Order: sequence, then C-alpha cells, then structure tokens
Amino acid sequence: MKVCPKSVSLLGAVQAVCPLSSSPCCTALVNSPLLSQLTLPSSPRFQALVSSHYSTRAQLQPACFLQPESTDQVSQAVHILTEFDDGSPECQFAVRSGGHAPWAGAASIQGGVTIDLSLMNATRYHAHDSTVSIMSGARWASVYEVLKPLGVAVTGGRADTVGVGGLVTGGGMSFFAAQHGFVCDNVLNFEVVLANGTIVDANPRSHTDLYRALKGGSINFGIVTEIVLAAFQQGDLWGGVIQHDVEMSPRLISALVNFTDHVSDDPRASLVSIWQYSSPQDVRIAASGIQYASPIESPAIYNAFLQIPQISNTTRIADIYDLMMETAPPPGKRALFLTLTFKNNPQVLQELIRIQDIHIERIKGRVCSKEWDVISFLQPLPQLLGHLSKKNGGNVLGLDQMEDNHLLYLLFFSWDCPGDDVVIHETGYEMIRQIKTKTMKENASHDFIYLNYAGQDQDPLGSYGEANVQLIRAVMKQYDPTGVFQTQVPGGFKAGL
Repeated sequence: MKVCPKSVSLLGAVQAVCPLSSSPCCTALVNSPLLSQLTLPSSPRFQALVSSHYSTRAQLQPACFLQPESTDQVSQAVHILTEFDDGSPECQFAVRSGGHAPWAGAASIQGGVTIDLSLMNATRYHAHDSTVSIMSGARWASVYEVLKPLGVAVTGGRADTVGVGGLVTGGGMSFFAAQHGFVCDNVLNFEVVLANGTIVDANPRSHTDLYRALKGGSINFGIVTEIVLAAFQQGDLWGGVIQHDVEMSPRLISALVNFTDHVSDDPRASLVSIWQYSSPQDVRIAASGIQYASPIESPAIYNAFLQIPQISNTTRIADIYDLMMETAPPPGKRALFLTLTFKNNPQVLQELIRIQDIHIERIKGRVCSKEWDVISFLQPLPQLLGHLSKKNGGNVLGLDQMEDNHLLYLLFFSWDCPGDDVVIHETGYEMIRQIKTKTMKENASHDFIYLNYAGQDQDPLGSYGEANVQLIRAVMKQYDPTGVFQTQVPGGFKAGL
C-alpha cells in the first residue's frame, strides 16, 4: 500500500491508497479523516450530486464532492484544500448550499472540489431567547416545516429548494420584508469558517465588520456554516395567486404602483406582480401573488387587485409552506435570471411589458426548446426597507439612503434545449438594456442590482455604492489576506483583490 507522506504529516497517522486523480486536492481529501464524506466519480451517487442544481445550465463535473456534516469538518476541509493548493484549476473549489444560482460556476466547479453543504441542514428553535439556528445547507422548506408546529417563523426565503446560506448572504427577500426588512437584516449571528480554517462568530459584539459585510457580501470572506435568525410568533397567512387576462395590465400596473406607495401603511402585506409567457399554450397571462401575514381574508390593501376581473383565484388561509409551494418554479430546466431596480413608475412598467412582448415574438421561430417561459416578476422595494436595515444595524446593500419607493425586477427565462442558450442570453440582456434605457429617460433609474437575482455578467457588489464596496474589500483583506475566496473559490460575485 502506498502512503501519501504529506497527508500523514498534516493529519496524523492516516494511511490510504493514493488514487490516480487529476485533482491533488481530491487526493488529499481521500487521504484524510474526511474520506467518508467524499463522493468520487466512480460512486453511483456522483451523477445525482452533479444534477442537483436548480438549473441544468449550472451543472459542472468536479473531480469530487465533499459533503461535510459539521462546521469542524468544513474547517478541516478548508485547511486541506488551502494546504494542498498547487494553483491549478483542479485545486479550486466551489461551495453549494442550495444550488439555486442558475449559471455554471456560481456554486459548481469543473475538475475541482465541490463542497456540498446539504447534509448540514438542521434547524433548531431556542424558546428562551426566541431565536432559530439554521445550518447553511438547509432549504427553506425544511426550515418552515420545523417551525410551523411551534407557532413561530423567521424572515426567510419564498422558494422551497433555495438554500439558506446563499439567500441570506445575498440579502434575501421574504413574505415579511415590509415588517422586518431583508432576511440578512434579521441575522443575529453568522458562524463562519475563514480561509485559514479558523471558526469565528460574527455578530453585533464580535467581528462586527465581518458581520455587516456578510449581510449582502456573499462568499467573499469565508464559508458561513450556521446562521441565527430572530424568530417571531406566526400562525397562518392569507394569500394565493390571482390570474388575470393580460388586457387587464393597465389596471394591474396602477394597482401595483399604488400598493408599493402604501405598503408601509400595512406592512403585513406582500406582493409579487407577474407577467408570463408560456410556450406550450402559446399564451400570455398576468398574475398577482399575494401574501398577508395574518389569517384575515381580503385585507383592504389588496382591494384594487381584487376588483380586477379574474381568470382564477386561489386565495385562502394557509401556512407559509403551502403558499411558498404554490409559486415555487419547478427545477429541471435551463434558467436565466436578470435583474434591475427602478422607481415606482407606471410608464416604466408599461414599456417593460411592451418590450417583453416584442422579444417573445422575435424568438418564437428561433428556439428549439419544446417548452420555454419568459416571466417578469415585480415586487415592491419601498423606502421603508432602508429604514429597517438601519434599525437592525445596517448591511452593505446600499439601500439605506434610498429616497423613493422602488420596484425590484426579476426577468426569468426557462427552456429545455441547450442550443437556445445563446439566443436566450442575448435576448435577456437586450431586454434589460432597453428597460434600463427607459428608466433613465423617466428619471427612474437606480443602480441597485439584487445579488440573488443577478445574471453572471451583472455586477451586484459594484451596485452597492463606493463606501460599501470599500468596506467589503477591507473586510475581505482582513479575513482572507491571501485571497482564497477570490481565486481558489472562483464562483459567485467577487469584490476583487
């Protein structure tokens, strides 16, 4: 049996056969106490792990997967990966909590190591201080399932398969945004594995600079392994999806604009307005996804929407999980996310829908996909959110100085034919360019790019404003002076060295 001397000296008397691998870092992990957490290409489980991204476009083939079950194991892994790093792509690594980012390389790696946090998925409620500890690999569906019988909730995600770690460090929108702010604003503690393997807690009393930077700064500083969120009493909600004929768009635009300007009057209310094209039926629809954080039917804040003629209406008293599952986009296709932020302006919304309709017609004869969808999601981004961020200690999103009510826009494509990647990518970015031009003409433009909706070629961190960018870079240099999370972890959005 051949023993790997370097791994023996680093990790003690661990003897294993050195595999023939193109990745020296996978070899080092095989010859370590973490062997039982590894999945290699020869395993029947390997391809299932490759395929477990939300978007099939995000799939890459690493040399191995590591699935730690504890923060200590993440720390060991970072020690090994940095120790054995030879500067090659085969020693680069990715970190995946939920794998919901739709583009290849965001939370995946070709030929290197993917650290998959899905086994670190525990949720624990602490009644003595009304907090919830959630491991970063948990999905929001499992979080709500644990909390529902206890009659409590947290400000968390709205899609079942989204991972906790990625959503929170990107900001995080929720059903409770107008009450409690961004998800990241409700974090009381981050447990983080730094580039040297050290485990630290970042909170308002310890590592305060790191604590703030993690609230929107994503994977630029370390691996967040556990998050403590403030909890609150929460029973059932009222909500559902109302579908309308697209001919009702002018009234829906008016209702959306009015809602956004008045949500601060009733912050229990949330809304996502939807304009969708679906190719199998060759049909356009408009819809209103509404959620009210009390079991009260038809609250007055939704009157304008409820008075618009409807095709269907699923509103009901239901729990968070039920409402979340109704609007969760199904996995298994290729996907593109793009985003913009602009003032709450009806002229921009009218032009946005017109631009979407034009581009749908243009690509109809150019795609090979049997099923493809184009969806515009619009949700209120009221000035109130900036005030809540300040109240909760601040973040790096740069919205604390926002002077007007805005709308957050997600442009979403899904399709099934890889041959359509280029045309859909080009179409999406052209739509964003044209909508941005309209916002500038209307004096309605805003720089903010929401990281969790951003496309690969967008720059969310740069949109936070110079002061926040400098803070992110200063924290990065302090906690990761050798740039491990800039170079050895190439995925995600980077602050730059």
